[in-house]
Amino acid sequence: MMNTLEAETCYRALSARDRRFDGLFFVGVSTTGIYCRPVCTARTPRQERCAFYRTAAEAEGAGFRACLLCRPELAPGSAPVDSVPRLVAAAVSRIEGGFLNESSIDELASELGVTSRHLRRAMETELGVSPVELAQSRRLALAKQLLQDTSLPLAEIAFASGFQSVRRFNALFQSRFGRPPSELRRRGSEGEGARSLVLRLDYRPPLDWEQILRFLRGRAIPGVEHVGDSDYRRTVRLGGRTGWLVVRHDPKRPALLAEVSLSLAGVLMQVASRLRALFDLDAQPEVIAECLGRDELLGKWVRVHPGLRVLGAFDPFEMTVRAILGQQVSVRAATTLSGRLVARLGEPVDSPHAECSRLFPLPETLAAATEGDIATLGMPGARARSLLAVARAVAEGSVRLDRHADVDKTMAGLEALPGIGAWTAHYVAMRALRWPDAFPASDLGIRKALGGVTAKAAAERAEAWRPWRSYAAIHLWTSLSEGAGG
Repeated sequence: MMNTLEAETCYRALSARDRRFDGLFFVGVSTTGIYCRPVCTARTPRQERCAFYRTAAEAEGAGFRACLLCRPELAPGSAPVDSVPRLVAAAVSRIEGGFLNESSIDELASELGVTSRHLRRAMETELGVSPVELAQSRRLALAKQLLQDTSLPLAEIAFASGFQSVRRFNALFQSRFGRPPSELRRRGSEGEGARSLVLRLDYRPPLDWEQILRFLRGRAIPGVEHVGDSDYRRTVRLGGRTGWLVVRHDPKRPALLAEVSLSLAGVLMQVASRLRALFDLDAQPEVIAECLGRDELLGKWVRVHPGLRVLGAFDPFEMTVRAILGQQVSVRAATTLSGRLVARLGEPVDSPHAECSRLFPLPETLAAATEGDIATLGMPGARARSLLAVARAVAEGSVRLDRHADVDKTMAGLEALPGIGAWTAHYVAMRALRWPDAFPASDLGIRKALGGVTAKAAAERAEAWRPWRSYAAIHLWTSLSEGAGG
């Protein structure tokens, strides 16, 4: 539980229903036994009746039940830069992505390079919960969301939420919420025979949805992605399952709505985690704007686009290949090349959306191709060698391209490969690794937006923007696309 000073700050945020704090803490109310988000619209309790917790799991561990009005399971998560140590942040990210649904704590600890005992101690010290308690909380949160928002049968909800048995799901749900899952059953929009379900993904406003669509539209990979007037669509391959999804903005609340094919029901936790990373839904816009807004040049663009996000990657390998294809060519040319690659090596997938009919090739598939195969798509031999080198490194495991990887190690591994320099490594770190402090200082667009300075001068100027240099880069690129001269 937070100390007195923090409790006073949290109570002020609760009283104001301040969305900047949504998901950063939860409040348990002693008189009701309920815990809420700070944006809950219920009557504000007196401060002496409130206890504040860093996580929903910690509030549940203290005996509180989730509010049915504000629905804590929908709260946005922590921002990429937080006060939590890297080990704990990495563990939380993996657990929220469903790692412990099929693997053990020992395997999680081994992947993080520590003992399971050390991992438990670190998480309990920082968050007040063990890895198992956090995993159970996340499974129950997803189950509660599916119960209230879809018409999936209870058994399917149990397995889709990561439970290995329906009996265990029912028992834990009853214990945690004081009622059986069937009592929360609320008919969703999916009728019998539906091919999809809808996930709601909340964020802290503002969010510039139109700018997000513009950014993605120019970079969408033909056959895999499509950006319409108001939605984003793509094919998906996760954990041996394939399918499709469509993301739209919720007109009623600060949230995105993701329509997901039922074929992906078994990996919904991973789908939600990847979509949150893709659309940067856990960002804290006010904190970022406070830092960047102090700069004379950036301040203008922060005010014009207060909801600008650093878009991540649903598939980090896919995004990395797209970045390499974009070296020294236009965005349009890179998009054309990526479409040819998918047409040649991508597998077809069942989808009701004609524009999204193929899966992006796996690293192993691309690694098995020859330099000649890749070069015939219309690129120099050096570029083909770079693609093959990355594919082989990822397939072999010598380079990890995901937001859980060690940033410095991954960037060094990338730069050691032929044809990959600092620009590509920083761009991959920015989007695939979700590092908020990446900054491709040598980028011509960034240098132009800063008045035609050298890469060294750009890097020096960006020191004042730490730890949010990735957001500064996005604002500088956006300023160019909207006619700013530097």
